[in-house]
Amino acid sequence: MPEENQAQNILNIESLINNANTRLDTLTSEMKEEKSMVEAVLENDAEYQEVEKEAKKQAKLKTVARQKALNIPEAKSALEKLKDTQIQLREIKTALSDYLAQYVALSGTNQIEGPDGVLRQIIYTAKLVKSK
Repeated sequence: MPEENQAQNILNIESLINNANTRLDTLTSEMKEEKSMVEAVLENDAEYQEVEKEAKKQAKLKTVARQKALNIPEAKSALEKLKDTQIQLREIKTALSDYLAQYVALSGTNQIEGPDGVLRQIIYTAKLVKSK
């Protein structure tokens, strides 16, 4: 009997997943259509188009000024340090994720107390992607 309940639960969950995924696809499609309508309204508004042109011109000027500012040695050094720090952060986050998975598997709990005495919960984020 428990196996029948488990099988039924799996079927129910699969149905919920498929329904949610279908709804997600439908809403995504609707959102694209609505976004297209909004863009069409903006394309037909002369005032908006004029401001948009000016904004693009200013953005180009900003890009040129940014490149000039970032070409000085102090900026290059700071950018290099920033890139190194970002790489280290990615590596540490990946390692932490692996450690947490191991901790959950070994301890059987999804909570851990930090050195500050605060109890933290270990969570996972799942998403649905097409198989290749």
